[in-house]
Amino acid sequence: MSRFIRAILFDLGGTLMYSRGPWPPIEARADLMFAENLRSSGLDIDPSEFALLFRKRLKEYYVRREEDLFETTYRSVALELLQEEGYANITEPVLQSALDALYSVTQANWELESDAIPMLKNLESSGYRLGLVSNAGDNKDVFQLAERFRIEPYFDFILTSAACSYRKPHPRIFELALAHWNIPASESAMVGDTLDADILGAQRAGLFTIWITRRATPKAEDLLRIKPDLSLPSLQDIPAAVNGLH
Repeated sequence: MSRFIRAILFDLGGTLMYSRGPWPPIEARADLMFAENLRSSGLDIDPSEFALLFRKRLKEYYVRREEDLFETTYRSVALELLQEEGYANITEPVLQSALDALYSVTQANWELESDAIPMLKNLESSGYRLGLVSNAGDNKDVFQLAERFRIEPYFDFILTSAACSYRKPHPRIFELALAHWNIPASESAMVGDTLDADILGAQRAGLFTIWITRRATPKAEDLLRIKPDLSLPSLQDIPAAVNGLH
């Protein structure tokens, strides 16, 4: 297979980083921290009850965004719920403080893959242009994770669905990512763990695709209908693989 690759886009969660433990108990703690922070800011709410309401609303949001591929963000979901509960005039500092409390819990459950930075260093030194494209409900959350793991300097840009409104596999998010470079899709690759969002979406946009299988949990039907250009077990295999395409 011959393909000249100059630029590589990476997914974040499940690709460059992985979750240390199961999400349900982490999410429950995060929701409670969110609600308790709001109460400490003066809102007359029962934290436990509000946390359950918030999670119910988030689950509805997750279903909707997977159907229309439009990211309306955690912030908008929280504001909508607060308005319905009678808090239409909540200030930005109060809401941001509560969201920061939530992400302080969820971010602690993420761990950077041990081969992520060596791989990024290798690609950077070889002259590849690198970008990060992440489906995420909060733009600040992704940037904080990238800074915490010290991977931000390797990327020319970080694009989130929260910032551009479109979720992978929508073609628009890939088009917006590639617009950062004067490099065609035919000379670009996408690396990710999710067959539908990362691989199929990138293929439809004309990119070469690399599926990282280490953390992948594909649906049976996706395995049958989606065929990555390359499947690799780990990040450390990427440099040799893309160099071998030339």
